[in-house]
Amino acid sequence: MTIEPIDWPKLSAKLDAYERLMRLDKPIGILLLLWPTLWALWLAGEGRPHWLIVAMFVMGTILMRSAGCVLNDIADRKFDAHVERTQQRPLATNEVSVKEALILALILVLSAFAIVLHLNKPSILLSFAALFLAASYPYTKRFFAIPQAYLGIAFGIGIPMAYAALTNIIPLVAWLLLVANIFWAIAYDTEYAIVDREDDLKIGIRSSAILFGRFDVLAIMACYLIMLSILVFVGVHLGLQWPYFIGLAAAAGIAVHHYFLIKKRERAQCFRAFLHNNWLGLAIFLGIFVASKLG
Repeated sequence: MTIEPIDWPKLSAKLDAYERLMRLDKPIGILLLLWPTLWALWLAGEGRPHWLIVAMFVMGTILMRSAGCVLNDIADRKFDAHVERTQQRPLATNEVSVKEALILALILVLSAFAIVLHLNKPSILLSFAALFLAASYPYTKRFFAIPQAYLGIAFGIGIPMAYAALTNIIPLVAWLLLVANIFWAIAYDTEYAIVDREDDLKIGIRSSAILFGRFDVLAIMACYLIMLSILVFVGVHLGLQWPYFIGLAAAAGIAVHHYFLIKKRERAQCFRAFLHNNWLGLAIFLGIFVASKLG
Protein backbone atom coordinates (compact mmCIF):
# COMPACT_ATOMS: atom_id res chain seq x y z
CA MET A 1 0.00 0.00 0.00
CA THR A 2 1.52 3.28 -1.10
CA ILE A 3 0.86 6.52 0.72
CA GLU A 4 0.39 9.50 -1.52
CA PRO A 5 2.78 12.34 -0.64
CA ILE A 6 1.19 15.53 0.62
CA ASP A 7 0.91 18.20 -2.02
CA TRP A 8 2.01 21.07 0.20
CA PRO A 9 1.41 23.91 -2.31
CA LYS A 10 -2.12 22.62 -2.95
CA LEU A 11 -2.80 22.24 0.77
CA SER A 12 -1.46 25.73 1.44
CA ALA A 13 -3.68 27.19 -1.29
CA LYS A 14 -6.72 25.41 0.14
CA LEU A 15 -6.04 26.64 3.67
CA ASP A 16 -5.58 30.16 2.32
CA ALA A 17 -8.96 29.88 0.59
CA TYR A 18 -10.61 28.74 3.83
CA GLU A 19 -9.00 31.66 5.67
CA ARG A 20 -10.39 34.12 3.13
CA LEU A 21 -13.78 32.40 3.20
CA MET A 22 -13.92 32.97 6.98
CA ARG A 23 -12.56 36.55 6.48
CA LEU A 24 -9.79 35.92 8.98
CA ASP A 25 -7.62 38.02 6.69
CA LYS A 26 -10.06 40.90 7.26
CA PRO A 27 -10.76 41.03 11.02
CA ILE A 28 -12.90 44.19 10.95
CA GLY A 29 -16.10 42.13 11.11
CA ILE A 30 -14.89 40.29 14.21
CA LEU A 31 -14.01 43.60 15.88
CA LEU A 32 -17.37 45.22 15.09
CA LEU A 33 -19.07 42.16 16.57
CA LEU A 34 -16.72 42.05 19.56
CA TRP A 35 -16.88 45.66 20.79
CA PRO A 36 -20.59 45.72 21.79
CA THR A 37 -20.13 42.32 23.44
CA LEU A 38 -17.23 43.70 25.49
CA TRP A 39 -19.27 46.81 26.40
CA ALA A 40 -21.95 44.51 27.80
CA LEU A 41 -19.53 42.20 29.60
CA TRP A 42 -17.89 45.10 31.43
CA LEU A 43 -21.17 46.80 32.30
CA ALA A 44 -22.88 43.58 33.37
CA GLY A 45 -19.79 42.50 35.31
CA GLU A 46 -19.49 45.95 36.96
CA GLY A 47 -15.97 46.28 35.60
CA ARG A 48 -14.86 42.85 36.78
CA PRO A 49 -16.21 40.16 34.43
CA HIS A 50 -14.68 36.75 35.04
CA TRP A 51 -11.74 36.31 32.68
CA LEU A 52 -12.89 32.85 31.64
CA ILE A 53 -16.30 34.14 30.52
CA VAL A 54 -14.60 36.97 28.62
CA ALA A 55 -12.33 34.43 26.91
CA MET A 56 -15.32 32.25 25.98
CA PHE A 57 -17.18 35.20 24.49
CA VAL A 58 -14.12 36.33 22.52
CA MET A 59 -13.56 32.86 21.10
CA GLY A 60 -17.28 32.40 20.44
CA THR A 61 -17.36 35.73 18.61
CA ILE A 62 -14.48 34.72 16.34
CA LEU A 63 -16.05 31.34 15.58
CA MET A 64 -19.57 32.66 14.93
CA ARG A 65 -18.35 35.59 12.83
CA SER A 66 -16.32 33.14 10.75
CA ALA A 67 -19.33 30.83 10.41
CA GLY A 68 -21.51 33.79 9.46
CA CYS A 69 -19.10 34.75 6.67
CA VAL A 70 -19.12 31.21 5.28
CA LEU A 71 -22.94 31.04 5.40
CA ASN A 72 -23.15 34.49 3.80
CA ASP A 73 -20.93 33.44 0.90
CA ILE A 74 -22.88 30.23 0.37
CA ALA A 75 -26.09 32.28 0.11
CA ASP A 76 -24.50 34.95 -2.11
CA ARG A 77 -22.34 32.74 -4.31
CA LYS A 78 -24.42 33.49 -7.42
CA PHE A 79 -24.26 37.25 -6.78
CA ASP A 80 -20.65 37.68 -5.68
CA ALA A 81 -19.20 37.01 -9.12
CA HIS A 82 -21.09 40.07 -10.42
CA VAL A 83 -19.92 42.50 -7.71
CA GLU A 84 -16.51 44.09 -8.12
CA ARG A 85 -15.61 43.89 -4.43
CA THR A 86 -16.63 40.23 -3.99
CA GLN A 87 -15.85 38.57 -7.32
CA GLN A 88 -12.61 37.05 -5.99
CA ARG A 89 -14.21 35.33 -2.99
CA PRO A 90 -13.36 31.59 -2.81
CA LEU A 91 -16.86 30.32 -3.60
CA ALA A 92 -17.25 32.76 -6.50
CA THR A 93 -13.96 31.56 -7.99
CA ASN A 94 -14.66 27.86 -7.22
CA GLU A 95 -11.56 27.59 -5.03
CA VAL A 96 -13.87 26.06 -2.41
CA SER A 97 -16.90 23.90 -3.18
CA VAL A 98 -20.31 24.43 -1.59
CA LYS A 99 -19.96 21.08 0.17
CA GLU A 100 -16.62 22.10 1.67
CA ALA A 101 -18.08 25.42 2.77
CA LEU A 102 -21.05 23.72 4.46
CA ILE A 103 -18.74 21.32 6.32
CA LEU A 104 -16.56 24.23 7.43
CA ALA A 105 -19.61 26.21 8.64
CA LEU A 106 -20.84 23.18 10.58
CA ILE A 107 -17.46 22.71 12.28
CA LEU A 108 -17.37 26.39 13.27
CA VAL A 109 -20.94 26.39 14.61
CA LEU A 110 -20.42 23.18 16.62
CA SER A 111 -17.17 24.56 18.04
CA ALA A 112 -18.96 27.72 19.14
CA PHE A 113 -21.80 25.70 20.65
CA ALA A 114 -19.29 23.58 22.59
CA ILE A 115 -18.11 26.80 24.24
CA VAL A 116 -21.65 28.03 24.94
CA LEU A 117 -22.47 24.77 26.73
CA HIS A 118 -20.18 25.94 29.54
CA LEU A 119 -22.45 28.96 30.15
CA ASN A 120 -25.86 29.05 31.87
CA LYS A 121 -29.22 28.04 30.42
CA PRO A 122 -30.36 31.56 29.32
CA SER A 123 -27.10 31.99 27.39
CA ILE A 124 -27.51 28.61 25.73
CA LEU A 125 -31.06 29.49 24.65
CA LEU A 126 -29.88 32.83 23.24
CA SER A 127 -27.17 31.04 21.27
CA PHE A 128 -29.89 29.45 19.11
CA ALA A 129 -31.18 32.94 18.31
CA ALA A 130 -27.62 33.96 17.43
CA LEU A 131 -27.31 31.04 15.03
CA PHE A 132 -30.65 31.81 13.41
CA LEU A 133 -29.68 35.47 12.92
CA ALA A 134 -26.29 34.56 11.41
CA ALA A 135 -27.82 32.02 9.03
CA SER A 136 -30.80 34.14 7.95
CA TYR A 137 -29.11 37.54 7.57
CA PRO A 138 -27.81 36.91 4.00
CA TYR A 139 -31.37 36.32 2.77
CA THR A 140 -32.74 39.58 4.19
CA LYS A 141 -30.90 41.40 1.40
CA ARG A 142 -33.42 39.89 -1.02
CA PHE A 143 -36.55 41.43 0.51
CA PHE A 144 -35.79 43.76 3.46
CA ALA A 145 -35.15 47.41 2.60
CA ILE A 146 -32.71 47.87 5.50
CA PRO A 147 -30.86 44.58 6.03
CA GLN A 148 -28.32 46.62 7.99
CA ALA A 149 -30.85 46.83 10.85
CA TYR A 150 -31.08 43.03 10.91
CA LEU A 151 -27.28 42.93 10.89
CA GLY A 152 -27.32 45.19 13.95
CA ILE A 153 -29.43 42.63 15.81
CA ALA A 154 -27.15 39.80 14.69
CA PHE A 155 -24.03 41.74 15.70
CA GLY A 156 -25.62 42.79 18.99
CA ILE A 157 -26.95 39.43 20.20
CA GLY A 158 -23.80 39.12 22.31
CA ILE A 159 -25.15 41.96 24.49
CA PRO A 160 -28.13 40.11 26.03
CA MET A 161 -26.02 36.93 26.07
CA ALA A 162 -23.35 38.70 28.14
CA TYR A 163 -25.91 39.95 30.65
CA ALA A 164 -27.55 36.54 30.80
CA ALA A 165 -24.20 34.83 31.38
CA LEU A 166 -23.09 37.20 34.16
CA THR A 167 -26.37 38.16 35.88
CA ASN A 168 -28.83 35.46 34.78
CA ILE A 169 -31.24 38.21 33.69
CA ILE A 170 -31.53 40.60 30.76
CA PRO A 171 -32.30 44.10 32.11
CA LEU A 172 -33.60 47.11 30.21
CA VAL A 173 -30.05 48.44 29.84
CA ALA A 174 -29.12 45.39 27.76
CA TRP A 175 -31.96 46.06 25.32
CA LEU A 176 -31.02 49.74 25.12
CA LEU A 177 -27.45 48.74 24.25
CA LEU A 178 -28.82 46.41 21.59
CA VAL A 179 -30.92 49.22 20.06
CA ALA A 180 -27.86 51.50 20.10
CA ASN A 181 -25.91 48.79 18.30
CA ILE A 182 -28.62 48.49 15.64
CA PHE A 183 -28.27 52.19 14.80
CA TRP A 184 -24.48 51.88 14.85
CA ALA A 185 -24.67 48.95 12.41
CA ILE A 186 -26.96 50.91 10.10
CA ALA A 187 -24.42 53.75 10.15
CA TYR A 188 -21.27 51.76 9.43
CA ASP A 189 -22.85 49.24 7.10
CA THR A 190 -24.46 51.99 5.04
CA GLU A 191 -20.96 53.42 4.59
CA TYR A 192 -19.99 49.95 3.41
CA ALA A 193 -23.11 49.63 1.21
CA ILE A 194 -22.34 52.88 -0.62
CA VAL A 195 -19.29 51.09 -2.04
CA ASP A 196 -21.50 48.39 -3.58
CA ARG A 197 -24.55 50.52 -4.44
CA GLU A 198 -24.20 50.46 -8.22
CA ASP A 199 -23.54 46.71 -8.31
CA ASP A 200 -26.41 46.02 -5.89
CA LEU A 201 -28.82 47.97 -8.08
CA LYS A 202 -27.82 45.88 -11.11
CA ILE A 203 -28.32 42.51 -9.43
CA GLY A 204 -31.38 43.41 -7.35
CA ILE A 205 -29.85 43.33 -3.85
CA ARG A 206 -31.39 45.72 -1.33
CA SER A 207 -29.48 47.94 1.08
CA SER A 208 -29.88 51.03 3.21
CA ALA A 209 -27.63 52.94 0.79
CA ILE A 210 -30.21 52.34 -1.94
CA LEU A 211 -33.17 53.12 0.34
CA PHE A 212 -31.70 56.37 1.69
CA GLY A 213 -30.59 57.49 -1.77
CA ARG A 214 -29.32 61.07 -1.80
CA PHE A 215 -30.02 61.31 1.95
CA ASP A 216 -27.54 58.52 2.73
CA VAL A 217 -24.94 60.72 4.42
CA LEU A 218 -27.61 62.48 6.49
CA ALA A 219 -29.06 59.11 7.52
CA ILE A 220 -25.65 57.81 8.56
CA MET A 221 -24.98 60.82 10.75
CA ALA A 222 -28.48 60.62 12.24
CA CYS A 223 -27.85 56.98 13.17
CA TYR A 224 -24.58 57.90 14.87
CA LEU A 225 -26.41 60.62 16.80
CA ILE A 226 -29.20 58.28 17.93
CA MET A 227 -26.69 55.62 18.94
CA LEU A 228 -24.63 58.03 21.02
CA SER A 229 -27.75 59.60 22.58
CA ILE A 230 -28.90 56.17 23.77
CA LEU A 231 -25.46 55.49 25.23
CA VAL A 232 -25.52 58.83 27.05
CA PHE A 233 -28.88 57.83 28.58
CA VAL A 234 -27.41 54.46 29.59
CA GLY A 235 -24.49 56.19 31.29
CA VAL A 236 -26.75 58.57 33.20
CA HIS A 237 -29.14 55.75 34.15
CA LEU A 238 -26.28 53.62 35.52
CA GLY A 239 -24.52 56.56 37.15
CA LEU A 240 -21.29 55.89 35.30
CA GLN A 241 -18.23 58.00 36.01
CA TRP A 242 -16.90 60.80 33.78
CA PRO A 243 -14.44 58.66 31.72
CA TYR A 244 -17.43 56.92 30.15
CA PHE A 245 -18.68 60.23 28.77
CA ILE A 246 -15.17 61.16 27.62
CA GLY A 247 -15.23 57.91 25.64
CA LEU A 248 -18.56 58.87 24.10
CA ALA A 249 -17.20 62.32 23.24
CA ALA A 250 -14.24 60.68 21.50
CA ALA A 251 -16.66 58.41 19.63
CA ALA A 252 -18.66 61.47 18.56
CA GLY A 253 -15.47 63.08 17.26
CA ILE A 254 -14.72 59.94 15.25
CA ALA A 255 -18.27 60.01 13.82
CA VAL A 256 -17.74 63.63 12.73
CA HIS A 257 -14.49 62.57 11.06
CA HIS A 258 -16.50 59.96 9.16
CA TYR A 259 -18.74 62.70 7.81
CA PHE A 260 -15.77 64.35 6.12
CA LEU A 261 -14.72 60.98 4.72
CA ILE A 262 -18.11 60.06 3.24
CA LYS A 263 -19.61 63.42 2.27
CA LYS A 264 -18.40 63.12 -1.35
CA ARG A 265 -19.45 59.45 -1.51
CA GLU A 266 -16.11 58.33 -2.91
CA ARG A 267 -15.92 54.54 -2.69
CA ALA A 268 -12.43 54.36 -1.18
CA GLN A 269 -13.24 56.97 1.46
CA CYS A 270 -16.57 55.36 2.37
CA PHE A 271 -14.81 52.03 2.83
CA ARG A 272 -12.16 53.76 4.91
CA ALA A 273 -14.89 55.21 7.14
CA PHE A 274 -16.41 51.76 7.54
CA LEU A 275 -13.08 50.30 8.67
CA HIS A 276 -12.53 53.26 10.99
CA ASN A 277 -15.57 52.26 13.08
CA ASN A 278 -13.25 49.89 14.92
CA TRP A 279 -11.81 52.95 16.68
CA LEU A 280 -15.28 54.23 17.54
CA GLY A 281 -16.13 50.94 19.24
CA LEU A 282 -12.78 50.94 21.02
CA ALA A 283 -13.29 54.51 22.30
CA ILE A 284 -16.59 53.54 23.90
CA PHE A 285 -15.08 50.41 25.45
CA LEU A 286 -12.13 52.35 26.90
CA GLY A 287 -14.59 54.81 28.45
CA ILE A 288 -16.50 51.94 30.06
CA PHE A 289 -13.29 50.22 31.18
CA VAL A 290 -11.76 53.29 32.84
CA ALA A 291 -15.08 54.40 34.38
CA SER A 292 -15.50 50.97 35.95
CA LYS A 293 -12.12 51.32 37.65
CA LEU A 294 -13.30 54.52 39.36
CA GLY A 295 -16.31 53.04 40.87
